Amino acid sequence: MLGKIARVSLLVGAVLTIAPNSPLRTSVAFAIIGYLITYSIIPKVGPSFIKIGLKGKDMSKPPPVSEIPETMGLVAASTYLFLMFGLIPFIFFKYLVSFGSWANDEQMTENYENQYQALKDNKLFPHNKLAEYLSAILCLQSTTLLGLLDDLFDIRWRHKFFLPAVASLPLLIVYYVDFSVTSIVVPKFVTDFPGGLYFLDIINFFVKYGNHAVTSITGLSFRTLQTDYAVPDDAPKLIDLGIFYYVYMSAISIFSPNSINILAGINGLEVGQSVVLAIIFLINDFCYLFTENIPQAAYDSHLFSVIFIIPFLGVSLALLQYNWFPAKAFVGDTYCYFSGMVFAIVGILGHFSKTLIIFLVPQILNFIYSAPQLFHIVPCPRHRLPKFNVKDGLMYPSLGELKKPNRLNKLILNLLGLVRLIKLERDPKSGEIIKFSNMTIINLCLVWFGPMREDTLCLVLLGIQFFVGLSMIIVRHTVGPWLFGYDNLSWGVK
Repeated sequence: MLGKIARVSLLVGAVLTIAPNSPLRTSVAFAIIGYLITYSIIPKVGPSFIKIGLKGKDMSKPPPVSEIPETMGLVAASTYLFLMFGLIPFIFFKYLVSFGSWANDEQMTENYENQYQALKDNKLFPHNKLAEYLSAILCLQSTTLLGLLDDLFDIRWRHKFFLPAVASLPLLIVYYVDFSVTSIVVPKFVTDFPGGLYFLDIINFFVKYGNHAVTSITGLSFRTLQTDYAVPDDAPKLIDLGIFYYVYMSAISIFSPNSINILAGINGLEVGQSVVLAIIFLINDFCYLFTENIPQAAYDSHLFSVIFIIPFLGVSLALLQYNWFPAKAFVGDTYCYFSGMVFAIVGILGHFSKTLIIFLVPQILNFIYSAPQLFHIVPCPRHRLPKFNVKDGLMYPSLGELKKPNRLNKLILNLLGLVRLIKLERDPKSGEIIKFSNMTIINLCLVWFGPMREDTLCLVLLGIQFFVGLSMIIVRHTVGPWLFGYDNLSWGVK
């Protein structure tokens, strides 16, 4: 734990590091400030949270188990939001307008360009990014509120699953007004494949009439490419998804927060996976920011991502210290929604939502693996946490009971058992399945690697997350350009 002198020294150093028109440097300074604030506030507000009923017992510990505060993710989220408000005057380029209405357009443009060029080696946000920035903060505020309501009222899963889509509306509205690019690059192997172009024509047909239907109802146009646009033969093909691209972005805003929430249940895992994901995002962003001769639009998008991720990393590291084994605080659904939405925001507004998806591969696999239980094809208990053995202090796979077997659930369980993706317990006499390990990759790790301590289990899962993320960065800039025929990075495989 940090002493008071160390905290004061860090705070002074961070304040002295803040500099206007230096986005990266200032973001690091604000991350340190956010870390110190979160680290200091959590132990002070913890008793108040317990007093109003936001408390719980860690059942994966030997008795007697004392109550610890829940929903501490609210502290991290609130601190982060105030930090992002405070960052605005430091990271956005401020230009002067000569007496407003007295100046004509030429004078205003000249004044803007003179001041922008006066800053050496400027790598700043253009002023028009402010709308996206503010919409992102509004989206995070809404997400944090919805997460808090979930923690307070324990909303049912089927009701809360779509809540992030409601919170993402400010994001999508500003995207429509400010950017509105809905075209995507079609992989070369699709167009090169026999019949690939006909396949694209079929998709275009459905997209076209789907957009016509939406436009006739709302009066809004969602297509951004002209219908008669022509793409050179040596350039990657584009397809304009129109309204369906907004459906895709909405799906990301739903999946990303819920994916963090589903892969949870042991000390440090919710915050730990978010920290690892943040590091992976930063590695990918720095690949762009420190590579020469990349398009300015790509630089701006990844700078936007970095400025959101670095302060997030600061507050999350502070929260992780209290949530790590043995936990002194629980983070609650508030943090899961908040952290997942941060990643959705940088993926959508940073215009690399497809890259976001491959970074979430462990979460996607966990969702697919959990689907039979989540959709109640196979019995699903309310809690699927690993089982703690008091005698040896180790975690074991928790088991679900198959009380009402049918052909479908027996087939699924037998197939999963055959490939060692599940542990089965059978009736000694009939050989019928009576119990099975719950379908989360947390339990799967225990099935594969055997019982282990809770902190060891968390480190194994975080190691897998980091390895997969790092591998996806390499794939993104090697296999990706080969498939799509294009990459913004000069060192990527062409």
